[in-house]
Amino acid sequence: MFKNFIAGEWLDGARVSRNINPSDTRDLVGEYAQADAAQARLAVASAEAAFPAWSMSTPQQRFDILDAVGSEILARRTEIGDLLAREEGKTLPEAVGEVTRAGHIFKFFAGEALRPGGELLPSVRPGVGVEITREALGVIAIITPWNFPIAIPAWKIAPALAYGNCVVFKPADLVPGSAWALAEILSRSGLPQGVFNLVMGRGSEVGTVLLEDARVSAVTFTGSVGTGQKVAAACVARMAKFQLEMGGKNPLIVLDDADLDVAVNCAVQSGFYSTGQRCTASSRVIVSEGLQQRFVAAMVEKMKALKVGNARQIGIDIGPVVDQTQLNQDLDYVRIAQQEGASLAFGGEALAENEQGQPGFYLRPALITETSPEMRINREEVFGPVVSVQTARDYEHALALANDTPFGLAAGIVTRSLKHATHFKRHSQAGMVMVNLPTAGVDYHVPFGGRKGSSYGSREQGRYAAEFYTVVKTAYTLP
Repeated sequence: MFKNFIAGEWLDGARVSRNINPSDTRDLVGEYAQADAAQARLAVASAEAAFPAWSMSTPQQRFDILDAVGSEILARRTEIGDLLAREEGKTLPEAVGEVTRAGHIFKFFAGEALRPGGELLPSVRPGVGVEITREALGVIAIITPWNFPIAIPAWKIAPALAYGNCVVFKPADLVPGSAWALAEILSRSGLPQGVFNLVMGRGSEVGTVLLEDARVSAVTFTGSVGTGQKVAAACVARMAKFQLEMGGKNPLIVLDDADLDVAVNCAVQSGFYSTGQRCTASSRVIVSEGLQQRFVAAMVEKMKALKVGNARQIGIDIGPVVDQTQLNQDLDYVRIAQQEGASLAFGGEALAENEQGQPGFYLRPALITETSPEMRINREEVFGPVVSVQTARDYEHALALANDTPFGLAAGIVTRSLKHATHFKRHSQAGMVMVNLPTAGVDYHVPFGGRKGSSYGSREQGRYAAEFYTVVKTAYTLP
């Protein structure tokens, strides 16, 4: 059994959860300890006790630890990537790519530990100096989702530690394996006891403690809108700092002048790869009416060639969705779209097993056409390989449709027009904009985040992470 890591020790939990392979539901990935509320409080206490010393640790000490963690992740990327594909359902190349990204994130923030920055300014008063610095917050609660089970933990844990904070990490119940593998590496990294703690367990128990415990200085959360709202309410009630990354209903505009091959590649990559289980996925494609028929026909041909199967098998394009609940949700949205008057151009059916006869949560990617803005398929996040198509009269209409959403994480446009590309970058109501590129694909060294209902608080990743994980101090000195 895989245990929790609390106060420098591996501890049994109150119960055990079974981690099932979505590509082959007969395959048990492992049994993982589930912490209860008492263990969550113990983890918080351990982190609080470790904070004074760790927050005063040297930049070199933090660099050495984080850099070593990054190096081990990169050295074991194939091994950990196979585990990730096995428990979450990403194809093996995508899973190895995610692990690689996690290694790069740790190495980036190792460097940031050596670049704390600061300002030394003269006061308006003669002879007085002003020093502006950033300091660690304290105990950071980190709550992560199942769709990126090592990259998202990495981009939260690495900056938290780099800036001198202590961590209590709660991964998603559904995919504890990759999180445990990362925790095991951190447990051997040289971090002092209590600086990093892993508490696997239910949100109703562990999550509640992390939200309500006054010793937790800040909470960073990635997950659903509903849970994010609960996180916000709990943190506001006790004036704790919080950061939310939530849903998306990301548009991809395809104008009449677009290169059709580029447009289809962007739509397929963004909408269906990682089984569409990405918050940055383009689940709405908005096509100018002059190209609409050709685009749909080209999409269907491309989709026919996509191979759905075991995520760890070479040559597979689309793995399973993560579990039966997600599969049911995807199928429900396909059915609802048709009930509301849309057409199913391709796919959308569940596959009980793959070509090897392995039972899993397989869904043939779905393309839904003849949709209108008010349909639920264009308003609500499906979080699966389900893409809708809307028709636009012209660029201005396409832009209006793209912005007609309560979300604002990512948006894309495919066009040869510099004029329209430039205008879209400025007027898209999204935090991240792509031109002639898939929306699902971001770098680890630049800020990540959205607008409207997609995000709340400061950006994640890159140097912008310091905004959340530190507090600014202004000091005056009269020699």
